[in-house]
Parts: sequence; C-alpha cells; structure tokens
Amino acid sequence: MSALPHDPQDPDQGPDPHLADTASDTSTSESLRRSLERTRFEILPIKGVEDQLPFLPDGAEVTVTASPTKGLDATFALCETLARLGLRRVVPHLSARLVRDRAHLADLLATMKDLGIHRVFVPAGDAPEAAGPYADAVSLLRDMDMMGHHLTDIGITGYPESHAFIPDDDTIRAMTDKARFATHVVSQICYDPAVIDRWIGAVRARGVTLPIYIGIPGAVDRVKLARISVKVGLGDSIRFLRKQSNVVSKLATGYTPDHLVDRLGPTVARPGNAVVGWHLFTFNDVEKTERWRQDLLARIQGGTT
Repeated sequence: MSALPHDPQDPDQGPDPHLADTASDTSTSESLRRSLERTRFEILPIKGVEDQLPFLPDGAEVTVTASPTKGLDATFALCETLARLGLRRVVPHLSARLVRDRAHLADLLATMKDLGIHRVFVPAGDAPEAAGPYADAVSLLRDMDMMGHHLTDIGITGYPESHAFIPDDDTIRAMTDKARFATHVVSQICYDPAVIDRWIGAVRARGVTLPIYIGIPGAVDRVKLARISVKVGLGDSIRFLRKQSNVVSKLATGYTPDHLVDRLGPTVARPGNAVVGWHLFTFNDVEKTERWRQDLLARIQGGTT
C-alpha cells in the first residue's frame, strides 16, 4: 500500500535512488499517520491572521514567527492572543538577533511563564544586525541556561540546504553546540526529498540524536510560496523546482505537499532517523493546510492511499 496514490504517468513520482524502497510497506503508512498527527502549524503575526485561528485543530501546537520588521512585540502579542483562546501548546520564535540584552531576555521569559507558555523555538533570526549581544542562537541558549528558566521544550533550526548567508561548516558546528540546550530540531523548508533524507542521515552520523520535525510548506498559494521562498534564501530549492516540470505544473494549479510527504515516507518510517512529525509553514493559510492534512489522514486511515 503506497502512502499516496501513485500515477505512472507522473515523472515526479518515479523511483528515487536516494530514498529507501519501503514506501509501499504498511509500516510506512502507519508511520506517516502518526507523524501527521504530530503536526506543528507555523503562523505569521500579520494582519488577517486572526481570521485563520478558528481553523487550527484542537490541541494544535502553534508556532509564531518573528521578523526584523515586526519585531518580538508582534510575536508575543499573537502568542498572548493564542494563550487567551485556550491554546496550551503555543511556541513563540525567540529570534536571538532581536533580543536586546539579558534584561530583555529575562522579561521575555517572564512573559512566557505568566502566559503559561512552556515551549519556545530559538533561531538566530534574519536581522542584518543583532540588536544586542546575541548574534546567533547558541549564545542566547547559553544565557538562557545560565539564567535558569521554566521552559520544557526548546526547538532549534536545521538546514538541509545551504543557509542564505551562513557557511555550511558554521551551521553544522552550530547544531552540535545548540543541541545540548534543545529538545528537538525543526528543518528549514526544502523541496527536494533526497536532500532532506541525506541531511537527516548526516545529522545522525554527527551524533546529534534530537528528534526532528521536517519543515514543509502547507497547502498555500503558489505565488505566495515562491515569493517567501526567495525571501528566505532558498535558491537551491527554487532551482530544483524549475528543473521538475511536473512539480511546476502542479504549482500552477495549486501547491500541496503531497509529493514531499509521499517521497519522505521511508525517511519518516526509518527508526534511526527519529523523525517525530511535521512542521507546516502555513503562511497564514491555515484553513487550506489543515483541510489538506485531514484529507490525507483520512486516506491513510481508510486504506485508500
């Protein structure tokens, strides 16, 4: 039983030499089902996001981004809204480069405690210049550890593709440095399942054993997807898509993450990979993304995939 319907006329669904050939195993479908039930939803603190909040599933884990333009105030304002709505698994992005100093960090930790937020995601952030002493995530994580905190779940970033402005050697070293302060890794968007699979293997080979959430775009508008992908520097992904004419044609009629989830089924099922779930970059299209997830779960559970 294949995790997703296979179209023999679809070149994008052809054999992938980089992935294991167990995609048809029942265990793969079961692993996909479990992983899809452990999905995180990333949203942006921008105008109109409130209209999408009712579409979040009960008990959802929701992460709220931070940007140099909006700053951490917008992130925490939306986190407060989510907490007041009764969501217990709210995850602010605590971008290191936006934290001004230790006092600011202490205030942010206190705010999270007051709101009952016990989870956080710590990226370096995209600000060209750091607002304070934290130019990278590990320096902020180290200070958090020294100061003491109430947090029980701390995520860090992984980069299957090259970072827009950080050398590969630095991102590899940084993951090792950050891992001792963290509870899990969330991968940045990558559209090539073989690259994701190799990256997970490399992470494990380096001795990093933290559980991994695979980051993929949700079911979003193709123009919005391309625009934001370019902004975050995923040039390799864009070039990959351009080479895959069938993927591009799919985007032209409305992107869904099916091809990534299908190809990554063996990766998720492989026990040593410790892939625990998916991190969906919704770009605030929660309704469409959650409908896609529920439809896929129904197909897997009904044995019609």
